[in-house]
Amino acid sequence: MTIAVTGATGQLGRLVIARLKETVPASGIVALVRSPAKAADLGVEAREADYGNPDALARALAGVDTLLLISSNEIGQRAAQHRNVVNAAKAAGVGRIVYTSLLHADRSPLSLAEEHRATEADIRASGIPFTILRNGWYTENHTGSVGAALAGGAFIGSAGDGRISSATRADYADAAVAVLTGTGHEGKTYELAGDEAVTLADLAAEISRQSGKDIPYRNLPEADYAAILAGFGLPEAFAKGIASWDVDASKGALFDDGRQLSALIGRTTTPLSAAVAAALPR
Repeated sequence: MTIAVTGATGQLGRLVIARLKETVPASGIVALVRSPAKAADLGVEAREADYGNPDALARALAGVDTLLLISSNEIGQRAAQHRNVVNAAKAAGVGRIVYTSLLHADRSPLSLAEEHRATEADIRASGIPFTILRNGWYTENHTGSVGAALAGGAFIGSAGDGRISSATRADYADAAVAVLTGTGHEGKTYELAGDEAVTLADLAAEISRQSGKDIPYRNLPEADYAAILAGFGLPEAFAKGIASWDVDASKGALFDDGRQLSALIGRTTTPLSAAVAAALPR
């Protein structure tokens, strides 16, 4: 069996490839990437597969049995890019697609959800057997700001008291591998989220505990938070998106207590304390 992974040089893709190599022979794994040269360190076959190049996608998917379609990071272009992949997979005779979607994509208020809903619909319409992995928030989306919080003396956001059931990329990678290499997942949609639901105030408290510094959580109006992020150099549209996702989180959009992720991976998800410890500057 040949398993192909799109976005294989991305943060999630690299973890999936590494974990797959612990389970199946490297000869049965294909990394689908825009630049094969950047995948040389993965230790598996790398094929050029640009989301915007249907011909390259068709060549890259030849002989692939199972495809992990990791969602593109190009917000606003993802639906069209993913459709190219799905069409190429159908033409190449791919036997199964596993897609990384968004937690509760069918009803999520997040602006990110629309493109995921479109891709899920395209996959279902393709007739290819599928599994949908609706990934919740990555803990790293927030712990990536630990250094900035320590430097600025506060952790900022617009999530209020919203409980966020995040999990680490490693947790989601393990779930993907479990589905790619397991059986009984065809036609299923999994709502994947962390076992532990925390607020950003909880995160700030954990940063304070581990760093020995007083790092409070400062909740900001959406527009103010977006302006600060833009001031850090983020593109304005992306800064506004991050702030809006926080506001959605304040209303429960990133909460889930189904524990389907820990059931898939056979262990509890990574606790906040461990994620913060990994993010603290050394």
